[in-house]
Formats: sequence, C-alpha cells, structure tokens
Amino acid sequence: MAVVLEVEGLKKKYGSLEALKGISFKVEEGEIFGLIGPNGAGKTTTLRIIATLLTPSDGKVTFLGFDLKKHPEKFREKISYLPEEAGAYRNMKGIDYLNFMAKFYAKDEAEVREFVERAKRICGLGERLKDKVGTYSKGMTRKLLLARALMTKPALAILDEPTSGLDVINSLEVREMIKGFTREGVSVLLSSHNMLEVEFLSDRVALIDRGEILDSGTPQGLKEKYQASNLEIVFRSAVQ
Repeated sequence: MAVVLEVEGLKKKYGSLEALKGISFKVEEGEIFGLIGPNGAGKTTTLRIIATLLTPSDGKVTFLGFDLKKHPEKFREKISYLPEEAGAYRNMKGIDYLNFMAKFYAKDEAEVREFVERAKRICGLGERLKDKVGTYSKGMTRKLLLARALMTKPALAILDEPTSGLDVINSLEVREMIKGFTREGVSVLLSSHNMLEVEFLSDRVALIDRGEILDSGTPQGLKEKYQASNLEIVFRSAVQ
C-alpha cells in the first residue's frame, strides 16, 4: 500500500521539557493507525504537529509527498482534524452547522451540497439535524463532529480520543463509522488512552510513553510478541 504519512525523528520541546523525543512511524492508505499511551505521553502533541497547529522542534513529516515545513498548506487541504475537546455552535441547528462548515472546504455550491449529504449519511441523526446542537446529547454531538471531519473525504483524518466520554452504545457506533470510512480509501490516525478501543479499531498501533515510541505493529503481532491477551498487558510489558 502507498504511504500517506511518514513521520521521521519528530521532536518537540517546550522550554526544558522534551514532549517528543524523536518518534517515527508511517500511515498507509486506507488504514487506521493508532497511537496509544497514557495521558501526557505525547499523543496529542504529535497530532497537533501533523495538523499544522504546532511547529516541530526537529524531525521531518511528509504527507502525500509534501514536506510539512515547506508546504503546510498541502496538509491543510487534505487533512481533517477532530480534537478531543471539539465543540459545535450550540445555537445552530445541526444541518446549519454542517452547511456552515462545508463552505470552508467546498469550491462551489454543488460541492457544499455533496459534503452536507455525505455528512448526513455519516452522522445518522436524521430529523434531529433540524434541532439546535445545544439540545443534543454528547454522543449526538460527537457524531455530528465526526461527520464534519469526514464529509470532505480527506486523505487523512486525525482523530484525538474519538469516543472520549461516550457510553458503550455511542462508542460502538462511532467506531463503526470510522471503520466504515476507511473502506472508501480514507486513512485514519487516531490517539487514545483506551487501549482496548484502539485494539478493536486499528490495523496497526504504536505504543508511546514519555515522548518515545516503545514498539509498533499489528495488535495481533504485538500480543503474540509479548505473549499477552490484550494491548493493555502489552503496554505494561513494554514500559517495564
């Protein structure tokens, strides 16, 4: 498969704090790649650098052949980013929010309609899209935001803790939405401290702790390597 994203020796310093210590990984076309680790491991910092929201201290990031430092605008054209704490305008109706966001990315009105129709299918909110976002549950809001992130069919969707705070049913539905979209060629880079969730979702994962990648591979391959029944036990073994 073609490599969509390549991260090489990525570092990020905040004064004397080294949040990333030279991490490297690749994301291939149509795959879900998960970064897993505890809070403060460097997951969100990595995602924000790739989304062009933070400047790296050192290292190289290449996306579809474009270098992050030389062509950040190419990243913004084809990458969609959904932060953990993202929100939608509470006083807007769901459908109006989708229309509003689509106009930032579409080149004409026909494409706006195409994006919105796709978002409606993704979120599955039906008639509730006519209601204000402020009346939505957390699960409904997250589905709306995920639809916003995926409606443009980005080459890479970056999802930070995509099911954070959701109940079991909504979490399952969001995971199924994410898996379904990769069948259309979209690649996904996601982060989570929920290792069992990432094991369910991801084709490959990287274990990250204190700014370093400890190991990477398929969930099954890592479980076999560490003779573990799940990725939580794999991670515990890797940090020891």
